[in-house]
Amino acid sequence: MECKKVIELLEKQSPKSYACDWDNVGLLVGREDKEIQKIYIALDATDEAIEEAIANGADMLLTHHPMIFKGMKRVTQEDFIGRRIIRLIQNDMVYYAMHTNFDVMGMADLAADYLGISDTRVLEITSVSETGEEGIGRYGSLKKEMTVRECCEEVKQAFSLENVKVFGDLERKVKTAAISPGSGKSVISNALQAGVDVLITGDIDHHEGIDAVAQNMTVIDAGHYGVEHIFIPYMEQYLKREAKELEIAVQPLTFPFQII
Repeated sequence: MECKKVIELLEKQSPKSYACDWDNVGLLVGREDKEIQKIYIALDATDEAIEEAIANGADMLLTHHPMIFKGMKRVTQEDFIGRRIIRLIQNDMVYYAMHTNFDVMGMADLAADYLGISDTRVLEITSVSETGEEGIGRYGSLKKEMTVRECCEEVKQAFSLENVKVFGDLERKVKTAAISPGSGKSVISNALQAGVDVLITGDIDHHEGIDAVAQNMTVIDAGHYGVEHIFIPYMEQYLKREAKELEIAVQPLTFPFQII
């Protein structure tokens, strides 16, 4: 399948128009006329992911987070991003990223479904159209009223996590929740305004966490990778369904840090 046709499928699922202005999504390395037979899916275009894609004989690397965010004046081996770009080009591999457009059009509902959150609404509205509101995160009702401790166990089980970080009383009862995969600092005010009992997200700092608790909202920090890795199996199933002629390989669940 020609790369251009693969891109059409990716942008059918998550149109680039839904990406935030500051983001950098789409085809970042390579050519649209490249013939694609195998795609390797990962969360980040790390050195390891690129080498795994090469070892798997992939023609395309698909990630959630863009490898290139800022402008680059040169592509050389002196810079780690430059080295990655060179490695991709040397192996005639195209590289595509779907970031905040997927956050809006896939990740938010998907994460809510993983936790069984019902009656969902958009947490942070980023666009309004004839079809309705779209945006980052979702909030709604948990499957049942539970303690924060029980909610933490639900999060750990749903997203295959060994641990989470909690700001708040573990024995407090909660029945409404907001979830925002990735970094949730910017949606704390939205979650407070929505009046939810608990926010489930990642990358919460000390002051943000204790300030949320002071305003009567518990925060469960499941990590940036901890929730967003669901991008990988979702896109694997999507491409297997929409492009049966393609071979799909995926990066195993690999947390980028260790807690010891």
